[in-house]
Parts: sequence; structure tokens; C-alpha cells
Amino acid sequence: MLQAGHSTSHLPKKQVVLPFYKSVEIAVKSIKARFFRSMITTMSLILAISFFSYTKFNANIAKTVFIADDKAAVQKLLHLGYEPVNYKDGQGTSPKERWILFLSLLVCVVGIVNTQLMAVTERFRDIGTMKCLGALDRFILRLFLIEAGLQGMIGASIGALFGVLIAFFNTFIRFGTSAWNFISFNDSGMVILTAIALGCMLSILGVLYPALLAARMQPVEAMKGKD
Repeated sequence: MLQAGHSTSHLPKKQVVLPFYKSVEIAVKSIKARFFRSMITTMSLILAISFFSYTKFNANIAKTVFIADDKAAVQKLLHLGYEPVNYKDGQGTSPKERWILFLSLLVCVVGIVNTQLMAVTERFRDIGTMKCLGALDRFILRLFLIEAGLQGMIGASIGALFGVLIAFFNTFIRFGTSAWNFISFNDSGMVILTAIALGCMLSILGVLYPALLAARMQPVEAMKGKD
């Protein structure tokens, strides 16, 4: 729907108001049109979230083993460098693991910001055209956030499942059939849900600055951006 209005400079200005599903449709088309660029963003997210879910799953297993005080299993974990104090106090991960997780997620966010900034540069004319047709700042912002949300949901889901599956098989390699005594499917489900939520949050956080930059761009500047 187009609504006509007038600016203080007496130039006609049109405002484009589209339903949400149309914004999603445009975002999906944009992802398909820039498939390889989207894959770079998604792959960095998959790797980071996979590492997160793998670490959290193993931490839950270690916590269960130390609490159950299974002598043979405890000895295997001690041999691998696990410290009981890091898992019996409810923290679930060691300080070193938390630091490595933080760094991996930070690198992921920086990578997303860098990729999205390049995407904004590539889309100068698209943004300028939409603004000349009357698109509001919030419409441009919404498009970028929807794209980031979709990429985050897909990448985080793949990464979470991949990390948990690897950790699952790794647990059986370590403990054999007794691994069933230490695996909690409720905890595993929570790890997957937490990883997906974190991935979506990281994706949106990474695109926030580039999206604001694109939304605040003046139509003339955007149209000249590729010249």
C-alpha cells in the first residue's frame, strides 16, 4: 500500500508499507541471490555453535559422571584433564573452556559484522532504489534483521545438532555402553535449544550495525555508492 505525503522541501514523498510476510519473501530472495555470501556467514555460525553445543554436552556428561562417582568413568575424565571442582560446583565448564567459548563466539560475531558490511556495500543500489520508491528506514532495517534471523536459525540449528551428535558419539567411544547412564536427553535438548537461541542472537547482533548503517543511508548516497 502506498501513502502519499509531502516533505518540507515540497517534493513528493511516498511511504511504502508492506505486510511482514512480504518482508520475509524479499529477505529469502536476497539470501538466494547472494547464496555464497550467505554461506560464509552461515558456516562461521555453524562452526561456533557446533563448538558451543559440543562443549556444553561434554560438560553435562562430566558433571553427571563426577556426581555419580563412577570410579572407572571418573578416572577416564581425570586422565583427559577434567577437574571435578569445575563440574561439581554447578558451573558446568572450566574457566579455560569458558574463555575459549567466549573467543570463538567473539570471532563469529566479528566475522558476521564484516560479511554484512560487505553485503551492504554490494547492495547500495538496491537500498537506494527502495528508498527512492519510498521505503522507510525501519523497512530496510527489518529486511536485514529478517535475513540475519533466518541465517541464524538455519546455521544455529545445524551447528547445535552437529555438535551434540559429535559429542554423543564421542561419549560412547569414551565410556562404551555405560555412556547411557550419563546421558540426559532433557539436558541434551536444553543444550540444543540454548545453542539455537544463542546462534540467532549472535547473528542479529552481528548484523545490527550494518543494518543501521544501511537504514540511515540517504537515497542519493546509496545510488552513487557503486560509482
